[in-house]
Amino acid sequence: MATYKEIFGTNIEVLASDPSNPVEGQVWYNSTSNVVKGASVTTVGAWATGGNLNTGRQSLGGIGTQTSALAFGSPALTESYDGTSWTEVNDLNTGRSGIRGGGTQTSAVAFGGYTTDVVANTESWNGTSWTEVNDLNTARYILGGTGSSNTNAIAFAGYVPGPPFGTAVSEKWNGTSWTNTPSLNTARYALAGTGADNTSAIAAGGSNPGSPFGGSAVFTEIWNDTAWTEVADLNQGRGASPGAAGTVTSALIYSSSYTELWNGTSWTADTALSTARIELGGAGSATSALAFGGEVPPTTAATEEWTGAGAPLTRTFTDS
Repeated sequence: MATYKEIFGTNIEVLASDPSNPVEGQVWYNSTSNVVKGASVTTVGAWATGGNLNTGRQSLGGIGTQTSALAFGSPALTESYDGTSWTEVNDLNTGRSGIRGGGTQTSAVAFGGYTTDVVANTESWNGTSWTEVNDLNTARYILGGTGSSNTNAIAFAGYVPGPPFGTAVSEKWNGTSWTNTPSLNTARYALAGTGADNTSAIAAGGSNPGSPFGGSAVFTEIWNDTAWTEVADLNQGRGASPGAAGTVTSALIYSSSYTELWNGTSWTADTALSTARIELGGAGSATSALAFGGEVPPTTAATEEWTGAGAPLTRTFTDS
């Protein structure tokens, strides 16, 4: 029988520095540090500390990616994240909490919220400043929403004044006005919402309608630009405005002491946030997300960066 040595040989590549893009399973000897290393991938997701917001707050909105994000609202403050630190930029015209939005760090839309009452205000972001544009058809706050730019967004569910408090109303933004679309199957508020644009979104969890302090819901629904369809439930009810990131085939929901990962079919529990909190902001994807602000209590400025399973990892081999 052939031995491992006879089949694969005994030579290990010798390099003065680690390769920039190693392939999983690749092994090399680093002649500078005098150690043997190998390329692997992470097997579970993990949260790591990022740069704090300049102003800690809760019930705020968030859009963008892990290295290019925007936090806005609660009250009017807007901050921009570059992957390391937050910088204050121009405020919203109307300060409010319970706000949501969609888009990128340079092209976004923010909608809904609460001032002294529930509002329908919508504002467009051009990368420098906010401009007031046409209102939502239905005023609400702690709603769900997502989008790809300041001309493309969807708003759904949310808290409305008076019984039954939670709404199922869904609206699409085209850069000029909001148009009502088919409603969600289950009305709720304080839910998680994310997606690619206004034709593809996911709504998960939330608080059940019927009272101002409804219990946490497990329902998940997918929007395909025609209708909302019920899919597999969360493992646990999630209210109090969780953070969310990703698309209808690969998403992440996080808040309090839990994280759940969506693979397009079902939810799986994953590594919890280091700082448990509710009513936080979120941005990014299922493999590279951002969590910021929220209520611990009290309010926090903490930012955490998520790296999902399957991310590149370099391991150093030792003789112990």
